[in-house]
Amino acid sequence: MKHDEVQSREKPNRWQAIRDFMYGMFGMEIASHAIEMRASMESLFMLTTVGDMIGIPVLPPYYSLRLLPFVLPQIATWKRRVLREREFTDEHDYHLDGL
Repeated sequence: MKHDEVQSREKPNRWQAIRDFMYGMFGMEIASHAIEMRASMESLFMLTTVGDMIGIPVLPPYYSLRLLPFVLPQIATWKRRVLREREFTDEHDYHLDGL
C-alpha cells in the first residue's frame, strides 16, 4: 500500500472520532433527554386515547375509536411498558440534575 492510501483511510477515522467525542460532550445528554420526553408524551397520549384498555377511561369511546387506526401499531408495546412491574426509583436512577 502506498503512504497516501493509508493516510486517506486514517483521516475519516480521526474526524469521526472527533465528531463522536464532541457529540458525547455536548449533544448526548440533550438527545437522551429529548428521547425520554418523547416517550413520556407518547405514553400520556396513549393513556388519554386508549386508557380504557387498562381501566382508565378518559375520552369518550367515540373519539378513541376514531383514533384507533392511528395508534393500533403501538398498543402492544404501550401496554407492555405501562403494565410492567417496576420499583419506585427505576425511572430516576441515573439522573444527576439535582445534585
